[in-house]
Amino acid sequence: MRILVIEDESKIGDYLKKGLEEAGYTISLCRNGLDGYHCAISEHFDLIILDVMLPDMNGWQILEKIRLNNSNIPVMFLTAKDSLEDKINGLESGADDYLVKPFAFAELLARVKTLLRRGTKQLQSDILAVDTLKLDIAKRRASREQLKLHLTNKEFSLLELLVRHQGEVLTRAFIASQVWDMNFDSDTNVIDVAIRRLRAKVDDPFAMKLIHTVRGMGYKLDTEA
Repeated sequence: MRILVIEDESKIGDYLKKGLEEAGYTISLCRNGLDGYHCAISEHFDLIILDVMLPDMNGWQILEKIRLNNSNIPVMFLTAKDSLEDKINGLESGADDYLVKPFAFAELLARVKTLLRRGTKQLQSDILAVDTLKLDIAKRRASREQLKLHLTNKEFSLLELLVRHQGEVLTRAFIASQVWDMNFDSDTNVIDVAIRRLRAKVDDPFAMKLIHTVRGMGYKLDTEA
């Protein structure tokens, strides 16, 4: 498994490279954003570990460009930016995980293994549909009433989870574990924000609402509330 680490702090970069290589991974280390981006799009990697505050090009910009290239490679943000807003922005922009510095290497390694396992799963080549909502899983495209829905990578994964569990009430903890492979504190509103943004694209332009809040329990997707 090949991992790209984009980190400008030399001690952290060297520490990650050494530790991950000892764990059996092949590591490429870039120390600025521009080199990291060119490396990400020109070579094959199974995972990218990405700092946010980088010289030349920041982590948000790198991730945006990677996703615009239709790449679904797993990306983990590793950053000192620890506010809730930063975490939401990172996950909603298409990151698969968000780990705050300082961190325990054992936790980082466990998250790396989880992301790599998920990344090696084959995409299911099927079409999912609820009413006029259609998801092409293989191409990761969504439409409603034949209008294309412009979803981020994370929004598509969240919508796919809701569709696959049509009619079931999904708790916030379950959604967090399935879509982000993370445990969110119960007093944060990360999941609520993600659902609200998804609703704006999937439900707001249409008469029939599909995503429903079940007070005190969670969310469900169905043709009936």
